[in-house]
Amino acid sequence: QVQLVESGGDLVQPGGSLRLSCVVSGGQFNNYFMAWYRQAPGKQRELVTSISSGGTTGYDDSVKGRFTIARDNAKHTVYLQMDSVKPEDTAEYTCHISGSPWWGRGTQVTVSS
Repeated sequence: QVQLVESGGDLVQPGGSLRLSCVVSGGQFNNYFMAWYRQAPGKQRELVTSISSGGTTGYDDSVKGRFTIARDNAKHTVYLQMDSVKPEDTAEYTCHISGSPWWGRGTQVTVSS
């Protein structure tokens, strides 16, 4: 059984920073293509960023230059460093193993003064 558990969501002021973590248990983490998605109230879930097993990254234009995805294979963890956050970044952030049925439960990020 594969499980994904996110953490790190919080209330943060505009312009601030936050780091999300997603710990994956079960399966073969080193081989997984990992992704972070987010869903704001009343909106569809959208892909934010992804990282391949080899470390190649991709970003949605809305977060490019502000967010950084990274992975630690030894810790079976993928991170999302969020800098210069904006109110429009407010959403539930969920990690996902691409091409699989496995999703985390999400962690809430609220950007507000």
